[in-house]
Amino acid sequence: MPRIPRPTDHTSLPRPRHWSDDAACGGIETAVFFPVGKGGVPASVDAAYAKSFCLGCPVRPDCLGHALSQREDFGVWGGLDEDERAELLRQARRAAEKQRRQERERASASSAA
Repeated sequence: MPRIPRPTDHTSLPRPRHWSDDAACGGIETAVFFPVGKGGVPASVDAAYAKSFCLGCPVRPDCLGHALSQREDFGVWGGLDEDERAELLRQARRAAEKQRRQERERASASSAA
């Protein structure tokens, strides 16, 4: 029987290095980072377990940056859960609004002078 050539497996092709290649969570089941509090265990306990992998992770800032820029709505990313990331975004939005107000006030004060 003749051999039929197999298509190239995409996982064997070279790819550029990615920040996640150095993540401390590499090889850990993905479900760990999406706690739902199954079996009577509060989701906060599951989240704390997931966050424990992030403590010494060398790519934690990259992971958090990814979650914030891609608006990851669920799970633990960069050591923060979805509520903590939402609060971080709210704080950044308030700070940006405050800065814009101050700039407008300065601009109107200098044009009035």
